[in-house]
Amino acid sequence: MKKKTFLITGGAGFIGSAVVRELIQNSAHQVVNVDKLTYAGNLESLANVETSERYTFAQADICDANAMQQLFEQHQPDVVMHLAAESHVDRSIDGPAEFIQTNVVGTAVLLEATRSYWKELQQKDTAKAEAFRFHHISTDEVYGDLAECEESGVRSEEENSPLTSAQRAHASLFTETTPYAPSSPYSASKASSDHLVRAWQRTYGMPTLVTNCSNNYGPYHFPEKLIPLMILNALAGKPLPVYGNGQQIRDWLYVEDHARALIKVATEGQVGETYNIGGHNEKANLTVVETLCDLLQELVPQETSYRDLITFVTDRPGHDVRYAIDASKIERELGWVPEETFETGLRKTVQWYLANETWWKRVQDGSYQGQRLGSL
Repeated sequence: MKKKTFLITGGAGFIGSAVVRELIQNSAHQVVNVDKLTYAGNLESLANVETSERYTFAQADICDANAMQQLFEQHQPDVVMHLAAESHVDRSIDGPAEFIQTNVVGTAVLLEATRSYWKELQQKDTAKAEAFRFHHISTDEVYGDLAECEESGVRSEEENSPLTSAQRAHASLFTETTPYAPSSPYSASKASSDHLVRAWQRTYGMPTLVTNCSNNYGPYHFPEKLIPLMILNALAGKPLPVYGNGQQIRDWLYVEDHARALIKVATEGQVGETYNIGGHNEKANLTVVETLCDLLQELVPQETSYRDLITFVTDRPGHDVRYAIDASKIERELGWVPEETFETGLRKTVQWYLANETWWKRVQDGSYQGQRLGSL
């Protein structure tokens, strides 16, 4: 593959850093990492690639139009992968304005900077303009709650009767054409940004792609999210707070599998298309926490069970019950399938946190000490 320059926004975040590491370690491409370095941005997640001659870091805000214009002029990217976003539902409940600013306004600013750059390319380098891609990375949460779909009385076309539970589970998966129905300020802001990207493609002809992924997990995950929070709380002997009855279902995707999928879409995907990326691992939150407890009991045994730390707490406002991705399109058209099962990926994740105490202790000493967010 021809060597390209990737401009990655949010490259110091959880998913973004995985993409940067994958590109530097397993390709010959150049990477420009653009990150504002808010609370969740962490350059220590890139310590093993930061000395590469093919890696450049620029601290900048995607809402800053002048900074974005200068970065395009300086680095002349072939691919933009837009991952910069506020991403935690609980934080969006506490402070939605920041999510609108970053996820909606920031995306609009980046799209305009990209459009200006791309128009110039069309005048100066038609081959590069033709090959240029803008890849917007989004979430399955924009689709809303699959449980509501199941409860709405979906009927079989053949029998005009309610579907069996097995049929319903297969039928009610998020596909690339599922209507949007976001439930939280976070998912609403991401849905807005998705619409902007598609509008810039339709109106201006910009070569864009969109991906919507399921819940990611893995190394370098900021500990406000479920899996790292449970690991670190358990190791500290703290309660493991499970929202509501813990039966909310998510499809879990190992972050390094996701990074490989994103690069494949950016380099091989069809312009104007959307690709859903999932791990084929639907699990109830309580099952995830119990599995983590059992893994820790195996790897860091203690006299009492880690499961004894599980504590049920008041549910999150507007909490969606079920998400599940149909990832057949990206498998069929681009040949991507996840390499990790939930069991292998979770074991790797726990082992990483056990081996990287310095990384997560510095995070805990910073802006987040495990406190609950989004409880109104």
